[in-house]
Amino acid sequence: MGAERVLPRKVLLGVTGGIAAYKTPVLVRALVKAGAEVQVVMTAAAHDFVSPLVLSTLSKRPVLTEMVDRAPGTATWNDHVHLARWADLILIAPATANTLAKMAHGLCDDLLLACWLSAECPVYVAPAMDLEMYRNAVTRRNIELLKGRGVTMIGPDEGELASGLVGEGRMTEPEAITGQLIDAVMGRSNLAGVKMLITAGPTHEAIDPVRFIGNRSSGKMGFALAEEAAARGAEVELITGPVELTTNHSGIRRTDVTSAAEMAVAAKERFPDTAVAILSAAVADWRPAQVSDTKMKKQDRLSALELEPTEDILAWMGGEKKGQLLVGFALETANELRNAEGKLVKKNLDLIVLNSLNDPGAGFGYDTNKVTLIDTDKNATELPLLSKADVAIAILDRVEKLLTHAK
Repeated sequence: MGAERVLPRKVLLGVTGGIAAYKTPVLVRALVKAGAEVQVVMTAAAHDFVSPLVLSTLSKRPVLTEMVDRAPGTATWNDHVHLARWADLILIAPATANTLAKMAHGLCDDLLLACWLSAECPVYVAPAMDLEMYRNAVTRRNIELLKGRGVTMIGPDEGELASGLVGEGRMTEPEAITGQLIDAVMGRSNLAGVKMLITAGPTHEAIDPVRFIGNRSSGKMGFALAEEAAARGAEVELITGPVELTTNHSGIRRTDVTSAAEMAVAAKERFPDTAVAILSAAVADWRPAQVSDTKMKKQDRLSALELEPTEDILAWMGGEKKGQLLVGFALETANELRNAEGKLVKKNLDLIVLNSLNDPGAGFGYDTNKVTLIDTDKNATELPLLSKADVAIAILDRVEKLLTHAK
């Protein structure tokens, strides 16, 4: 079964005042169905062609138009810089000849244009206008100027136009726009077809049939990595300890384990056929030397619990790897950078992801994380506090660059 086509990205959708705006509810629905978070920004003229209520209902976000929303007794500033930074990509569909001209010449008289001028992410435009407007030399020049500045054009297509004429200028259909975005953002990934091993969650080391030694890992970081890798076309083997999480992508094959020993067996079995391994699981370092077959009673007055070390799966892979790219995690509470760099060298890693329990919102249980990526040249890239989904994007972006350099 092939992996479904997905676009797990934040999309700022600009809607301008052309008749093709009637297609935007279908476009929003297609983007959301593909996994995107969609924030619609409309021009004032677009309100004449499509209802903001429909678009906000489908996107599950308020539609924005003005730089300042003025409700009775209040005023809300719609921060265009924040909106542009939030977006992983900007899509303007439909893009009228007027909007293209403003973009090409740096005009900034509404919220959408302010977002576009503030954007550092990829920008895609789906032009829509009548035949003569599209053929006009001024319009063609504006399109070429935007292409030269890195803007990607989607269409337009040929077909029946609002004037009744037939020719170029028809906005590309919503499903095709979504498909082209998926191809551009996800389909060209260096991870497409790559076999990847990811570990996630905690391990539980039994004391008796009831009790265990464990940790507070939720598995959220590893699962976010698995979902993002599968979305990029990787064939993901996810080995997870006991967690209350589910996978959504058909490109993920999941194996559930309980103990460190079980995780080691599963990981060793899969590692030889793996091109990239990311070990984000919080594997217990110690386990009871003896496990009771029956529940230990309070009156047994256990005075000491003898422990023995578990196998270091990451170190084993570092010693056995033959061309594989190996990524490890380091959760530290003191001397974070030095300890992570030492682990990187000692375990023969290509990249290590450092996070600290001292950072608010990072570590076990949170939906956010704050990490530093450290490579073999000891280059450290500190990321701000991000959602674990966005951290997964950043980690896999770095993995893709490492794969490119390895070729």
